[in-house]
Amino acid sequence: MKNKTVGLEDLGFKDYKQIWDYQETLFNGIVDLKIRNRREGLDEETPNYLLFVEHPHVYTLGKSGDADNLLLSETQLESKGATFYRINRGGDITYHGPGQVVGYPILDLENFFTDIHKYLRFLEEAIILTLEEYGLKCSRSEGETGVWLDVGTPFARKICAMGVRASRWVTMHGFALNVNVDLGYFDNIIPCGIRGKAVTSLNVELGVDKVDEQQVKEKIMKHFAALFDATFV
Repeated sequence: MKNKTVGLEDLGFKDYKQIWDYQETLFNGIVDLKIRNRREGLDEETPNYLLFVEHPHVYTLGKSGDADNLLLSETQLESKGATFYRINRGGDITYHGPGQVVGYPILDLENFFTDIHKYLRFLEEAIILTLEEYGLKCSRSEGETGVWLDVGTPFARKICAMGVRASRWVTMHGFALNVNVDLGYFDNIIPCGIRGKAVTSLNVELGVDKVDEQQVKEKIMKHFAALFDATFV
């Protein structure tokens, strides 16, 4: 029997490195349990988690990314109150900060399906369906992971970035949806290493000062649960 329950943790406003370390702890716990199950012929259920969090200003660079896509010096980073980390997810550089709904699914995909491509498409679909509820028509951009508006036009802009790590079918890292973000912080990078593409935020697209972030998270959870046939606990 596969465990399709997902432990939900809303961690509030937390330092990036603190939550990266926490992700690693949960991730390694699942991997270690899977190894023990196989080595000892056990069938102990592996847990799944979804962490919601909001970070102080931080830039993160994926393992295949180019450091030149960060356009700030160390001194400039400090002056903006931002930090920088090279991390072990896929993808290039991105920004996290206040007003962004960040989700880290730490799942044993053997509880759901063993297909990383499908996993990424399901994460994108959960965001696309969430934004549809706000009247936005979003889509994927071929060869560019994440969720976009006006793909194929000169006005294409990214609203949600994604980058994951997976080992032994266990995932970590995830998605970052711009909800009430100060978009000026994206001017300091070449987002995801893609030149000439704009970035946007839900409040900007709706023409409002602030969108209810808790409501956004609830909508994401609803669509995530339906797509993954999961139950949150």
